[in-house]
Amino acid sequence: MPKHGKNYRNAVKDIDLSLKHPLDEGLKYCLGAAFAKFDETVEVAICLGVDPKYSDQMVRGAVTLPHGLGKTVRVAAFCKGDKEAEAKAAGADVTGAEDLVEKIQGGFLDFDKAVATPDMMALVGKIGRLLGPRGLMPNAKTGTVTFDIGKAVTEMKAGRVEFRVDKAGVLHAPLGKKSFGEDKILGNFKVLMDSVMRLKPSAAKGTYLQALALTTTMGPGIKIDTLGLKKFLEG
Repeated sequence: MPKHGKNYRNAVKDIDLSLKHPLDEGLKYCLGAAFAKFDETVEVAICLGVDPKYSDQMVRGAVTLPHGLGKTVRVAAFCKGDKEAEAKAAGADVTGAEDLVEKIQGGFLDFDKAVATPDMMALVGKIGRLLGPRGLMPNAKTGTVTFDIGKAVTEMKAGRVEFRVDKAGVLHAPLGKKSFGEDKILGNFKVLMDSVMRLKPSAAKGTYLQALALTTTMGPGIKIDTLGLKKFLEG
């Protein structure tokens, strides 16, 4: 068993980590147990009843959180001509086509998200081995390959979150900063969960939402009672 430090032990001493808590209570515990000196990110882990090894059970999407993520997102846009001007006007931090690809091949990766117009994807494919492992490869399924490049950049800067289940069927996503407080975190959580629930694959059998936990960057995982979430999501 890994040993936890004094700050962690003090943070969880009054919390029963084996229990599943109602959402509002669990979030209070989650925020209250954050002990780091920096503004920790609140994250959710959702275990879904899917088998991602089958393509028809993959859960993947993107959503723009109403209260953002509380951090500056640097966006690179692969485009040219009028679309490059549109991307710049929307706030893209770096734009270009062949020149941007060459820059990245030279080691430049000073951005957090990437978007591209469809006509650029053959070019972007040349640096897929650089972008892919870092989660930076534009993808049509998440809305990052589009001719509406200005909208895509705006959403990225505003707090757009991309998500997908891992090999174990677990989906991880950020919900904002601890300093947001309960109301904003809950607002972001509801928008994310609405999207995840809408994406339930028709091939998935049994219980779709199997388990859920909230945590902060350094804090403990707080289990949430999924049976009580239905009323919150319908509200």
